Amino acid sequence: MRSAMHQAGAAALTELLKFDPPGPEQRQLPCTCGHTAHYVEPRSKSVLTAVGKAECLRPYYLCDRCNRGQFPIDVQLDIENTELSPGVRRMLAMVGQQGAFDQGRQQMELLAGLSVTTKAVERTAEAIGTDIEMRQQHELEQALQLNLPIPLGPRIPILYVEMDGTSVPVVRKETEGRAGKQDGQPAHTREAKIGCIFTQTTVNEEGYPIRDEDSTTYVGAIETAEEFGRRLYAEAWRRGWSRAEKRVVLGDGAEWIWNQADLHFPEATQIVDLYHAREHLGVVAGQLYPDDVPAQRRWRMVKQNKLDHGQIENLVASLHALERSHRGLAEILQIEANYFEQNKERMRYPEFRRQGFFVGSGVVEASCKTIIGRLKQSGMFWTVRGANAIIALRCC
Repeated sequence: MRSAMHQAGAAALTELLKFDPPGPEQRQLPCTCGHTAHYVEPRSKSVLTAVGKAECLRPYYLCDRCNRGQFPIDVQLDIENTELSPGVRRMLAMVGQQGAFDQGRQQMELLAGLSVTTKAVERTAEAIGTDIEMRQQHELEQALQLNLPIPLGPRIPILYVEMDGTSVPVVRKETEGRAGKQDGQPAHTREAKIGCIFTQTTVNEEGYPIRDEDSTTYVGAIETAEEFGRRLYAEAWRRGWSRAEKRVVLGDGAEWIWNQADLHFPEATQIVDLYHAREHLGVVAGQLYPDDVPAQRRWRMVKQNKLDHGQIENLVASLHALERSHRGLAEILQIEANYFEQNKERMRYPEFRRQGFFVGSGVVEASCKTIIGRLKQSGMFWTVRGANAIIALRCC
């Protein structure tokens, strides 16, 4: 039944796509070379549509000077230089951003009854993602030139910016000259940076913050921290950064995050993700009591209580005291003490909670899995260009 309906739809669509020859006054068109293209004849073209293949019969124009042909109807219908209708391209972009390209091909055949190649899914999804990225770059250039839109709309009670990074497997040529995570080993991945922006208006009965529904937008790419910082700044401005009464930047302890926060969001309250900070205590506990899990839990519970209550100076002092009694662990204890010392003002959790702020960066952590996770499936290796196109598509 579906196949018969599609055939009927394609037949009807073919009739709709039969365009009459132009009238006498429409038989000439300007050519890009500066001369005139003249109507030659009607020509047919196969187009794969949402109901199957249809034929489009449209006027053809040719310039005698430069020998360049034109199909004005193709431009109007958005099928210039492609045999896929806009509807099919949207479908291919959807299945292409969702999973492996060959899986997308199978979904198109199963769910839509359309036969396409795996390469068509890949090329279409990446092409639309690239278009989205080009648009974002244009907006970014305007933002850097301070050609920013005038912020209109109501005041925003609290606006959050979160950012993080996660590795993406890439082809060998994308890691040339880059050191791997292990000494002497080449790199096999590149870091994709992801950012999200959302708003908060209220807290629940227990005083915990509630993210505004459908308020989260995302940006991301494999690029330098400086490039990503500018990208995130442009999106924050678009979302109403200048209209926010309170502004918060949340992230883990990565140095690049706070460098970009200081550069682009200097007036914001900076908060280190509480759960990431707790993980650092777990690392120390594992080093102090490697074979005693109950002792690890007891030590971690005591120190975590200090952390949760914002007693960072006390926590740092206790870590320094351990250096003297555990000489073999002095280096790692020094590193962790410095981590808490450098981020102490970003760990005043009781004060943050009193203001009703989030103290965990779960939104961006989840986006690393949901947005970038598509690129980390078994057997996948990406070029930076292809990865960035799919990241842009999934963020959109």
